[in-house]
Amino acid sequence: MDEILTRIWENLIGRVEGPLTLRLLMQPAMSLFFGIRDGLKDARAGRPAYLWTIFTEPAERGYLLHEGWKAMVKVFIMALAIDGIYQFMVFRWLYPGEALTTAFVLAFVPYLLIRGPVNRIVRMKGKS
Repeated sequence: MDEILTRIWENLIGRVEGPLTLRLLMQPAMSLFFGIRDGLKDARAGRPAYLWTIFTEPAERGYLLHEGWKAMVKVFIMALAIDGIYQFMVFRWLYPGEALTTAFVLAFVPYLLIRGPVNRIVRMKGKS
């Protein structure tokens, strides 16, 4: 098990160098674009911060996760595909768990981190 975790960690860190490194900028940039867009929509609709609401409002959680998935599914699938191509080019093998982890980090994390703050910033500026 330690060998597997070590390999995964080394492969994830190794993605910073080598072919297709532009994806490490482009995929988070697309996620940020969609997060900003959806944060602006949330602010106009007067909704609370996205990630905060997911954690604090169990009744809204399913709807918000579904809505976020709909916004990010194309970016996530593209991240999976590009990481699969990268893995095949570099390792001559496909590691689905690593591809899912990489796609999640590159596609969902930036989206989750930016949507709520954009909403709050826009709403605060609207009050002043």
